[in-house]
Amino acid sequence: MTQTKVEAPFVANNFAHFKNLIINGDFRIFQRASSSTAVGNGTYSTADRFKTHFSNDGAATSQQHTMSDADRATTGHSFAWQWDVGTADGTIGSGQTCYFRQFIEAQNCSGLAYGSSAAKTLTLSFWVKSAKTGAYCCTIHKHDSTTYNLPLEYTISSADTWEHKTLVVSPTAGSTSLITGSAGDIAQDNGKGIIIDWWLAAGSDFHATNNTWSSNTNHLTTSNQVNWLDSTSNDFYITGIQFEIGDQATDFEHLPFDVQFHRCCRYFYRIGEGNNVKIAGGAAYTANQMYFPVFLPNVLRAAGSLNGVGGTNYFTFYANNAADEFDEVTLWETRDNLAYLRSVAGTIGSTVGHGGMVILSHASAMLEISAEF
Repeated sequence: MTQTKVEAPFVANNFAHFKNLIINGDFRIFQRASSSTAVGNGTYSTADRFKTHFSNDGAATSQQHTMSDADRATTGHSFAWQWDVGTADGTIGSGQTCYFRQFIEAQNCSGLAYGSSAAKTLTLSFWVKSAKTGAYCCTIHKHDSTTYNLPLEYTISSADTWEHKTLVVSPTAGSTSLITGSAGDIAQDNGKGIIIDWWLAAGSDFHATNNTWSSNTNHLTTSNQVNWLDSTSNDFYITGIQFEIGDQATDFEHLPFDVQFHRCCRYFYRIGEGNNVKIAGGAAYTANQMYFPVFLPNVLRAAGSLNGVGGTNYFTFYANNAADEFDEVTLWETRDNLAYLRSVAGTIGSTVGHGGMVILSHASAMLEISAEF
């Protein structure tokens, strides 16, 4: 009996393309905190890769939101980023702000051809819902040596309803040639290439013309931007953020969890937190100071900085059948995907050359490496 081989249909694998310039746009990675946390000004506090700016007379919190079955059926996503107004600010001052942003590394923008007549049209898309309806703004910043800004409006039409928004970013929006001129170039380095802001409130100092590139560094929103802070009943949810080449929004690029996590770790990595958490092996460099390397999941964008929570006996060096407690860890240097850490000189009593294990030995102990912008 002769059998005929049936060829399976070809299915394009969008995992290989990394078409989405946004990292963690599906809000699955929350290394710092996933529970309700106060929104800070110029800080990274919850969602990986997203920095908050909050300069007003109100207060707000943000957290990871787990979608219902109905939400997943509508948006195709399991998580979102949730914001809530804690203290209302009914009148936004001229210089006051409330927004969040993501920095896109310059060398990840190499395919955009900015700074030439071949500059690409881009599309920003996302799912959003809020109790506060009305006009909102996003800002596209072409950063690098010369900063150009493009305010773009979108509208939340129905309260508490998921809506999909698509914003087309033309390199000549407003009949301008800023992006297609030589000053529109984006360097191929690890600096800031494009920055995208999502605004929730903006003072009049930042108002400009919708969908028009500007060289004015304060031209960021329009006068139609709502004041989301005007009621403690207001919330804001966003997910499925994608920024891609082309004039249409395509299906969201769902990356495997480990891939998304490793991409985030180029900018930030929570080494460990809590009691009895094993960190790394190390050795006594002198009788009273030990060094230990920590392997990171990804090569850091730039030289990292160490953030940590220390205190009395927060760390322990187990070596030679003994436990040597110490209070603080400092950074020696970072290189590629290694962070070289050490105890403060004079805080341990060991034998030169003895190897051992470093652990966090207090519920509040924490170590993290940041190479964020």
